[in-house]
Amino acid sequence: MRISILLLFLAFSFNCFSQNADIDLLRKINLNRNKNLDGTFKFITVQAGTVAFGTPIVVIGAGFLMNDSATKVKGYIVGASLIVASGISTAMKFSFNRKRPFETYPDIEKMTSGGSPSFPSGHTSMAFSTATSLSLVYPKWYVIAPSFLWASSVGYSRMHLGVHYPSDVAVGALVGAGSSFLCYKAQKWLTKKR
Repeated sequence: MRISILLLFLAFSFNCFSQNADIDLLRKINLNRNKNLDGTFKFITVQAGTVAFGTPIVVIGAGFLMNDSATKVKGYIVGASLIVASGISTAMKFSFNRKRPFETYPDIEKMTSGGSPSFPSGHTSMAFSTATSLSLVYPKWYVIAPSFLWASSVGYSRMHLGVHYPSDVAVGALVGAGSSFLCYKAQKWLTKKR
């Protein structure tokens, strides 16, 4: 019984501490931002979905144009990863139902729309799903570096624009990367079974 009470106390204390650290970091990012970059980060946020969903279409299309089944499979992996990441992040959003930071803290400046619940960041999940799956199927530095630079920019933009906490972005990145890794491994496993 004592251990249960201690564990509940520690979990509550950690939650309070982590929430304080979360909003403190968000305030540093959002309230001290370079306002000259607002337009750049709005653009990065707005184009995130187009790039994420366009990438598997382009890779699959290239596979059909070149009549290359390996390229098509790579595109399918990127697309499947994106679907899995989007499904997981959407389910988590409505399970946790966390309010957006600008709804809870009026000092946070909201610079773009944010409609669904906050946790985790769907934009970041999509971006890291795309970056990770591309990096797994095309393991070259000139694919990996720009992919993760773009994904990180998407995640940062969500905090800069005041629509996500840092923990939303971190978990979104984990969901996206994890979904990609699972889809990549599942494809390898299915190929071995044939």
